[in-house]
Amino acid sequence: MCLAVPGLVESIHDANGTRMGRVNFGGVVKEICLAYLPDIAVGDYTIVHVGFAISKIDEASALATLKTFEELGLLEEGLAEIRGDESDGETAGP
Repeated sequence: MCLAVPGLVESIHDANGTRMGRVNFGGVVKEICLAYLPDIAVGDYTIVHVGFAISKIDEASALATLKTFEELGLLEEGLAEIRGDESDGETAGP
């Protein structure tokens, strides 16, 4: 299962001509490609799929989603996927 866990953009930088950022997913920080979202800024929340930020979401939606995941017992599963703890070979970062 792949959960779309919202993450907070903590920093943005250029890596070999590609816009990249460090995104915090509940304490798990990953290097994420931001090329698809040229207007995203530090402090914004994003949804990430296989290492690419694919959607910007507002803070209220991000926090509500995180709360719902936690209440359903799915947050730790989502964070495990982001960390790469799953054995299916899919990870959320490069």
